[in-house]
Amino acid sequence: MLGYRPAMFFNDSFDYLHAAMDVYPHPLRPNGYSFLLLIFKPFHSFALVVAVQHLMGLAMGLMIYALLRRRFGLPGWGAALATVPVLLDAYQIQLEHLILSDAPFTFLIVSAITLVLWHARPSWQVAAGIGLLLGAASLTRTLGLPVLLVVVGYMVLRRVRWRIVALTLVSGVLPLIAYSGWFYSEHQVFNTTESNGIFLYARVYKFADCDKIKPPVDEIPFCVQAENRLPNSQDGIWNRRSPLRRFPEARFSSDQNARASSFSKRAITAQPGDYLQVVAHDFFRVFRWERTVFPDKDTYRQYEFEKEATPLPDWRMSNDATAAQEAMAYEQGNARTRVVEPFAGVMRTYQDHVYLRGTLLGFILLIALAGMLPLWRRFGGAALVPVLTAVGLLLAPAATAEFDYRYILPTVPLACLAAAMAFSPEIRGRVRGARRRRATDTEDTPAEPDPEPALR
Repeated sequence: MLGYRPAMFFNDSFDYLHAAMDVYPHPLRPNGYSFLLLIFKPFHSFALVVAVQHLMGLAMGLMIYALLRRRFGLPGWGAALATVPVLLDAYQIQLEHLILSDAPFTFLIVSAITLVLWHARPSWQVAAGIGLLLGAASLTRTLGLPVLLVVVGYMVLRRVRWRIVALTLVSGVLPLIAYSGWFYSEHQVFNTTESNGIFLYARVYKFADCDKIKPPVDEIPFCVQAENRLPNSQDGIWNRRSPLRRFPEARFSSDQNARASSFSKRAITAQPGDYLQVVAHDFFRVFRWERTVFPDKDTYRQYEFEKEATPLPDWRMSNDATAAQEAMAYEQGNARTRVVEPFAGVMRTYQDHVYLRGTLLGFILLIALAGMLPLWRRFGGAALVPVLTAVGLLLAPAATAEFDYRYILPTVPLACLAAAMAFSPEIRGRVRGARRRRATDTEDTPAEPDPEPALR
């Protein structure tokens, strides 16, 4: 916070900010993060926003530590070790310092799962809290809804009372229904966004072959010959040469979204092998040892502590204001990031060396999966929730849009929590019991007769 004042910005920051300055349901993404910016708007301080996000990061570490110590019986050093990637990873810290939805989204997910794991038999107040947290997460990023389904499914497996399960589900869905009603009043579509089909088109853009798909006439403009495709999946949406620009409608209109969704589903159905190949490629990119410049240099640099801050963009957000003007209006002053030495230099050096490698994240997930094996009769026990959520949060962007480094970081707290749970006294006791049973079975089994006499 001393080195990069008042905050750092990403391309998406200005869409969130625009929906906070001129409140309306944004067609591209839900307004959950914009509501947070709206709450802090009277203070006119981006520094306050990122301070709260840094506190959310610290709170996630505390929740993991408390769960492992109090609920799962780990020693203090073991519980503390599990918090290291959450608290000390330079890219986690940088993500918290961006005006972006990822840190609040992760905080809401970790908070909900903490309540789920802490209360084996939740009261109605706790169930309502879990549902509301996941409902808020779904309005911050659409991936929150699948997490709600995972939690409800886990409650069913644990045979939680059906009224509690129903209350959790209803509490999680009600905010979405209310928001969808507001969205309908503006866009005449009962949904939270008008972008799911557009982003899915970005996923199929790299392989869609219209000779195999045979789309209807109104979807022909989505077709691109292999030799004319742009290098990245996201180019299918954002590049000036994107096929989406061949249509007269706005890029995120309901008609455009519906057509893109229809075309993308046809492509996946006609070319399932190609689809699985691009999904697998992006999913396993997560676990590479080195971070590479992806999807392009400009995007990659926004995840780095840089020596110089880029100017605020002059994109026109409305007829009356550019992105830079709205940022300055929110701050009521100069909102451009100021790089202050020597503090910024400390963070740049720190980021060069202190971060969780993708290969280590894969190793952490493998430990978590191994810890579930002794409880296979109970579907892996309590670790099922953080493991499924972590893997799902990694897989969903690869399946529905494209790999991005910031989509990795929300999985880290959950993966670390699940891996540490593999060393809980319950798991260790079951492993020791299994070893004793194998040893006893070996001792009690009579030795096989020597076959040599019979052969003679």
